[in-house]
Formats: sequence, structure tokens, C-alpha cells
Amino acid sequence: MQKLKQILHKDKPTTTDESQSPKASNMVDITVFKGDEQGKIFSETTKKELGPRDVLIRVTHSGVCGTDVHYKQAKCGLGHEGTGIVEKVGPEVTLFKVGDRAGWGYNHNCCGHCEMCDKGLDTLCDKREMYGIAHLDQGSFASHGVWREDFVFHIPDEIDSPHAAPLMCGGATVFNALYDGGLRATDRVGVIGVGGLGHLAIQFAKAMGCTVVVFSGSDSKKEEAKKLGASEFYAMKGVTAETVEKLGCKPVQHFVVTTSAKPDWGVYMPLLAPLCVVYPLTVDEGDFAVPAMEIILKQLRIQGVLVADRGTHKRMLEFAARHGVRPMINEFKMNEQGIEDAFAALTGGKMRYRGVLVAE
Repeated sequence: MQKLKQILHKDKPTTTDESQSPKASNMVDITVFKGDEQGKIFSETTKKELGPRDVLIRVTHSGVCGTDVHYKQAKCGLGHEGTGIVEKVGPEVTLFKVGDRAGWGYNHNCCGHCEMCDKGLDTLCDKREMYGIAHLDQGSFASHGVWREDFVFHIPDEIDSPHAAPLMCGGATVFNALYDGGLRATDRVGVIGVGGLGHLAIQFAKAMGCTVVVFSGSDSKKEEAKKLGASEFYAMKGVTAETVEKLGCKPVQHFVVTTSAKPDWGVYMPLLAPLCVVYPLTVDEGDFAVPAMEIILKQLRIQGVLVADRGTHKRMLEFAARHGVRPMINEFKMNEQGIEDAFAALTGGKMRYRGVLVAE
């Protein structure tokens, strides 16, 4: 009987010391930064278990996205543009090894077998696990992250980690819009707003061979926009529906909206070519109101855009590495004060153009 017990329990630990159990050895402590009900940043330590297909990433940099502002009072782990170094891998991990540079973005998991997943559209899966919805105990404003390997991305050697971080959401979102929008190198792409998303849209569209037409409030960012790849630049302050023709701007086939304020469609409708695709990229709780008759008469398309699915995300990183697409960044320390400073710069309109937290 004693021998039978030994055989039946041969794979079980022979000690009751939890610190020696396999599960205990896979538990890791990570420091996470969150915001309280008043939006004040604080840190706390949480324990995460490293699953068989998980990777433990030591965070070196994190982008600061406008979406993070919406969760500043939610008591969840902040940040979703993480980059760092793989420190440990689960026993079934095959895509990463210790020492690899890796990053992650907005979506963390999906079911893998629904209609959308079958099409490679994991971000549209009914069971998707996204920032602000799932895994609320961690984020990229942290010391480490534990994530499923299938939703982690290798960072190309050509892109350094500070610049890779904002590409994990901002870059992936912009690229997703243009890549899936069916751009042709002969197209004119309009970008309204030169900011965190707009300055990346200019670069991606230029690298795709398009003529990039930038619309901004004033001339203050004209030279910068031209250096980023804009072929044409129009300062729109004071322009009305009656005077827009005086700009002499030919219509665009794609129109990327990156401003928080809604466009004055009376001004911009004459600048949209028939069959133009409009991409509203800015997250806003209000309605995106567009004149119905203009949509009908020009057969315009309003294209909703989420962050990129995994396949498009990988192609975005490859494309950015090959064509030198890089965000312009402001760096802040990865601590309570640094995060507060980054949020203040972002909400105060002083960020040029993407904030990046740097681990101390």
C-alpha cells in the first residue's frame, strides 16, 4: 500500500512548504501604478502567476496615450504601450527567450475560434481581453508585466525601445487605418491635426508613397509637418465654407481625423473627393456627426478604427523599421511624479508629440 501511494503521488511535492511548490516558483511580484478616484497616481505591489504560455517582461519604457487619461480614476493598472526585456518564460513558450526585447499593446487575449478570430481579427473577438476591461491588476506603467506570448511582439533591432513604446498603440492604430483603408501610392491623404496620432499618420502615409496634405489651426507646426513628410500644409483658422475654395487644395481620397475637436464639415466637405474614406481616430464620448446628404452624394465612407490586430501590428513594426517611422517623444520618469507630469503635459496640450515613461 505504501508503495502504491508513492507511485500515485510521485509527481506531487513531498513538502508542504509553499515556497518550494511549482506554483509558488511561478509567482512574481510587480509594482503597478494606478490612479485613485481623484486621479492621483499611486503605486502598489501585486502578485502575478506566470502561466505555461506567459512571458515575464521587465518594463523599460511605456508610452503615455490619451486613452490612459480616461482610466486615470478607475483604480486599474495604467498604460498599454509597454516595451521591455523578457526575464522569464513559461515552460510552453516557443516565441520568446530570456533577453529578447518585447512589447505589447491594447489587446491581451482572444478566444481564438470565433468568426472574427478565424479571420485574424482578434481585436473584434467577443471575448477579447483589452486594456481597461481585463487584466486590471497590471499595465505598462509598472516594473513588470506578465502576458500571453501570442499577444507580445518582437521589437525590430532598427527601433530603439523609447520609440517602440508609442508604436504599440498610437502607431498601430494609425497604421491599421491606412493599411486596411486600401491606400494607393497615387492617393492624396488628408491629416487634420499634428499631434500624437497626426504626426505618425503623416509619416506612415508618406512612407506608403502618398501625397500627404496636412490641415492645422495655424502655421506654427508647418515646418515640422513638412519635415515629417507633408507635401502640402494649410492653416485653417478663419477659413469658412465660403472661403475654403481660395485655399486651392485639391480633394483628398483619405481623411484622417486626429483632433479632439470635431471638424467643421461645412469647411472640409468640399475637400473630400468622391469615395473618400474618413477615419475618426480620436477617442471621444460624443457623436461623430457628418451631413448625411454629403455622404450619399459623394458615397463617402466613415471607417471606424480600433488598434491593429496581431498580424497588422507585426507588419506595422516591420514597416516602421524599414522606413524609419519614429514618434517624436518627451521622456518622463516612471514614478508617481513623472506620471503626473506626463499627464499634465498631455492634457495641457504641451506634449510634442508622444510621452514616454522611462524606468528608473
